[in-house]
Amino acid sequence: MVDVLPLVEARLTTALGEPDARAAVTFLGTDPIEVLRFQEGDVLRYATLGMSAHPMTDPTAMLADPVKGPRAELVLSVRGGLADTDKVLRALAVLAASPQVEGLIVTPGASLDVGDPLWPGAPFTSVLVGEPGGLVEDLELDDPMEPVRFLPLLPMTPNEAAWKRVHGAQALQERWLAGGTDLRDPVRRSVPLE
Repeated sequence: MVDVLPLVEARLTTALGEPDARAAVTFLGTDPIEVLRFQEGDVLRYATLGMSAHPMTDPTAMLADPVKGPRAELVLSVRGGLADTDKVLRALAVLAASPQVEGLIVTPGASLDVGDPLWPGAPFTSVLVGEPGGLVEDLELDDPMEPVRFLPLLPMTPNEAAWKRVHGAQALQERWLAGGTDLRDPVRRSVPLE
């Protein structure tokens, strides 16, 4: 069995440079999840490392396949200096551990909620999972393993999350685009949803 995490970390550093900080969080009964921080100008990027160690499996499956199944890591980008965003590490680790803990399969368009502000004073408790392939290219693995996808996380206010449940991810993203929303602003207000 290939240890995919060194390959994942190499892909992250190729795309984002060397991390300037890292932290590990372990939840009872799970493998450790690391969160790496990368800085590019005034933008901070937080990427999980550990979620892709095992494929995500359908919780209704009788037996989890140790090789086949989707693999992913999460990437959050925010503007630095406007909020204490380094406290997002635990929230990201919780989200990255959710496939192991809750049997979730994290896919683009999904909403993930941590139930608390993502960082102190954050107007967001949840994120929208974006489409992979933009910032960090997928990491191809040997057959029969599926590639590791690097899924961007887009913070949502509670109003946006509720609106997305009714109207869908695409409609919310269109609202953000039409409103010129800076999704990297860690203190932004909700986009107008009327």
